[in-house]
Amino acid sequence: MSLPLEGVRIIDWTSGQFGPTATSMLGDLGADVIKLEGPNRIDPGRDFQTTMGRAQSGLPEGPNYFFESNNRSKRGITVDLTKEEGRKIVYRLVETADVFVNGFRKPAALKLGLDYKTLSQYNQRLIYAWGNAFGPEGPDSDKPGVDYVVQARSGFMALVGEPESPPLVSEGGLADTTGGVFLGYAIVIALFTRERLGIGQQVDVSILGSMMAAQGGNVSAFTILGSEIAKHKRATAGNPLWNHYKCADGKWLVFAMLWSDRCWPDFCRITGIEHLQKTPKFSSMEARRANSEELVSILDSIFITRPRDEWMKILDNESSRGADIIYSVVNTFSDLPDDPQVIANDYITTFKHPVLGDIKMLGLPYRFHKTPGIVGGSQHRAAPQFGEHNEEILLELGYTRDEIMKFKQEAVI
Repeated sequence: MSLPLEGVRIIDWTSGQFGPTATSMLGDLGADVIKLEGPNRIDPGRDFQTTMGRAQSGLPEGPNYFFESNNRSKRGITVDLTKEEGRKIVYRLVETADVFVNGFRKPAALKLGLDYKTLSQYNQRLIYAWGNAFGPEGPDSDKPGVDYVVQARSGFMALVGEPESPPLVSEGGLADTTGGVFLGYAIVIALFTRERLGIGQQVDVSILGSMMAAQGGNVSAFTILGSEIAKHKRATAGNPLWNHYKCADGKWLVFAMLWSDRCWPDFCRITGIEHLQKTPKFSSMEARRANSEELVSILDSIFITRPRDEWMKILDNESSRGADIIYSVVNTFSDLPDDPQVIANDYITTFKHPVLGDIKMLGLPYRFHKTPGIVGGSQHRAAPQFGEHNEEILLELGYTRDEIMKFKQEAVI
């Protein structure tokens, strides 16, 4: 059975999380992704356990979760890009490639001869994808930038938390991952365009632009209406049926009924407040908005009386009978591997890692029924060890074993 991107070769000259997220996503769909590093300039993500800790691997210095998750489904090659022979290897590789992904700033690419103008001379059909922090134009186009600063600049940090909260950051690289998704999306569009028009081109994607696009509704609220979306305060939620509530076991439930008038009768019956259904101060959406603090307090006192699982059984039973309610649990990351919906859709899968043994890995967030991806399957590839596929890839490019040995002796690879 074919994979969606089988036969597509991608050279991945990126590091950290932004670029590697995009290329691992494409590798999951069958692309041959070749991670390009320098013999003395490794992806700093390989050493992330020294700065943020690592998942328990059972080894003194085992693979870390950050590099594994961002570089799965790839092969790896090390080439000294400061040496002419090293650049020649990359140029030969570019001749065989469909996509070159650059995650470094423009001056670095120009200095090493890895810019689009140079590489397109070796392959006119090449898709050259440049992932950057702030965009290809403007006063900050060449400035360094990572997840944290882009969360700040995109407006995201100003909207997280309650009104009295200072700007808050989302941990785990949300902006980098969002940028990676848009970068992968742009690459696939460019490949599709090449199939239709026969042209290669440069594609620019920034983390800033991606985070703004991901918050499109919030940005548009200001650009169109001239007012910013206000932070949500749980205790005085404008719509108490669009809120989250703590249960007796300390776990939380969330309700998301935007058109609450339609859901109000069923919600009142389920929570045992039928006597409030037609009370003037709660009988309409506007009335509930005006008296939200009182209603939220009432609901707090109700949901805290039962553990969450008990509430979920009640809600699931009522929903199956046709109750008009929208609800769910508030998960922690430790809840996700056991969530039946996550399990049923393979959003987390088991992979037999060559070093770590059976480990849980993120699966695909989408499904192609006739051309599935490879995460968790027998074709899944662990993140490459440093220079793991040097000889394999160079032999594919037509180099002899003697030439490869000479490259090693001269520290070209």
